[in-house]
Amino acid sequence: MTRLDAGYSYEVDAVDEDTWNQLLGHFTDANIYQSWSYGLVRGGGRDISHLVVKSCTRVVGIAQCRIETVPFLGAGIAYVMWGPLWALQHHRVDARTFRQIIRALHLEYVSKRGLLLRINPLLFEQDHSWAMAILREEGFSHSNNGKGSRTILMDLNPSMDQLYEQLQPHWKRELKAAQKLPLQIIEGVEDELFEQFIAIYKEMVSRKKFIEPNDIHEFRAIQRGLPAGQKMHIMLCRSSEGTCAGLVSSAIGSTAIYLFGATSRIGLKYRGSYLLQWKLIQRLKEKHVPQYDLNGINPEANPGTYKFKTDLAGEKGRDLRLVGRIESCENRISSFCVTIGERLNTLRQVMT
Repeated sequence: MTRLDAGYSYEVDAVDEDTWNQLLGHFTDANIYQSWSYGLVRGGGRDISHLVVKSCTRVVGIAQCRIETVPFLGAGIAYVMWGPLWALQHHRVDARTFRQIIRALHLEYVSKRGLLLRINPLLFEQDHSWAMAILREEGFSHSNNGKGSRTILMDLNPSMDQLYEQLQPHWKRELKAAQKLPLQIIEGVEDELFEQFIAIYKEMVSRKKFIEPNDIHEFRAIQRGLPAGQKMHIMLCRSSEGTCAGLVSSAIGSTAIYLFGATSRIGLKYRGSYLLQWKLIQRLKEKHVPQYDLNGINPEANPGTYKFKTDLAGEKGRDLRLVGRIESCENRISSFCVTIGERLNTLRQVMT
């Protein structure tokens, strides 16, 4: 069993919720998927594990794992979503720190607990080839479904005038048209706003007949558990006919994430989604958030959304692909149980 390098150590399940929330604030790569509330809600109250890596006494990396095991066997999976976190504020990228937290995760969940460890890291193929080399050296490989999704990152450091000039002509026209209409924007973090957003979101899902990638009700529950500084931001656009569009975003670390968007049937003519995105960018700049993740593009399956996002980001938007799911396992029973469980789950989805 490979140990951590001299001077490094790790602790597991030694922090409480308040401490974890404070630790998130030290990392620029912090995100809602590594929040305590997300883990608790997504795990359905089941086992959530928190690992903290230190260099001497200073915390340099953290990871939240959702664990599912088979009763009596102890076999199962530990899953890390958009983690681990290792990019400390006001520090340079440190490949050695990344290696230590990856090694600590392997030591604890693969070697010690005998679980299949699956990580969906916040790493991009174009920017983090060095990290993939470390992952392979530490015993990880892509899972069978490991191909990462694409997204667009928008640099928010330019001025609002400069960002406006970067918009594609179509996006500018739609924004100008929306700005001339008597539309009202309501924003906040309250549960009442989330409830109103869900109403138009569900209407849109029904109208477009698409499968929801995430359970919106789970995110409403997550919102209730998040501390004030980590809550999702909800924005609604209203016309004289009612709520016409809505948007939900999250900005815990240095990158804001577009989570949900919706346009109601009556709102199709008002172009409220353009106005909301532009207002959100303004809010993010006021909070000095330097980057905006438009969170998922698929030109083939959803060309309309792809065009909306690429036109917003403009020619300087970065089209990136996440490295995808990687995993490691030394226990054949865990590997077998996870494989069978996933096949049964796929079969259940096909039959429903």
